Amino acid sequence: MKKLVLAATLATAASTATAGSMAPVVVEPVVVAETKGSSSGILLPLILLVLVAAAVASN
Repeated sequence: MKKLVLAATLATAASTATAGSMAPVVVEPVVVAETKGSSSGILLPLILLVLVAAAVASN
């Protein structure tokens, strides 16, 4: 009977010893650098406007 109690105690102690800790998990935030856009956002419509104006003026 003493061996059974000892085995149960050791099994309980071994299972709690391998359990995870109660410390919260620290997750570092991911930093994403935003790339600065070029001036091509306004450049393309201006080029198209010049081409349309040239086409209208040539007729």
